[in-house]
Amino acid sequence: MSRQSPYIYKASGQPLNQRASGWFARQRRSGSVLLLVLFILALSAALITGMLQLTTEEILQVRNQQGLARALAVAEAGLHDAISEIRQDSAWNAGFNGKSFYEDTYTVTVEGSPPSLTLVSTGHTSDGYAARMEARIQAGGGEPHTITIQSIRINES
Repeated sequence: MSRQSPYIYKASGQPLNQRASGWFARQRRSGSVLLLVLFILALSAALITGMLQLTTEEILQVRNQQGLARALAVAEAGLHDAISEIRQDSAWNAGFNGKSFYEDTYTVTVEGSPPSLTLVSTGHTSDGYAARMEARIQAGGGEPHTITIQSIRINES
């Protein structure tokens, strides 16, 4: 009695449901490795793109912060310049309009009458940033006049 094989055979005599072996099996495995490598590359590219986007945004935030800090320093220089003028002459109220401070400028207006004055200084950078400082001061007697700063407001209207 002959034993029947569990495989179904092609006309060529090879079984149809036999496990792949040899060249075909190697091709199938290398295709899986290729897919895995492509997936890892795509994932890495997505992560790198996301990190570059975050880094770019952080650089822009730092530049904005630096520009604002520079504009604030220019506005503060304008206040110091105006206080220096008032120390010499308490009746000084001419202010400054577009006075140069290195490559930047500031404008200072003087409101009120001695001894109570309000100084408003606006600093403008060459990069287009602006900051505003307002100081309420009290000018005292004597030469040079003593100046008491009662309040300072930064970037408030």
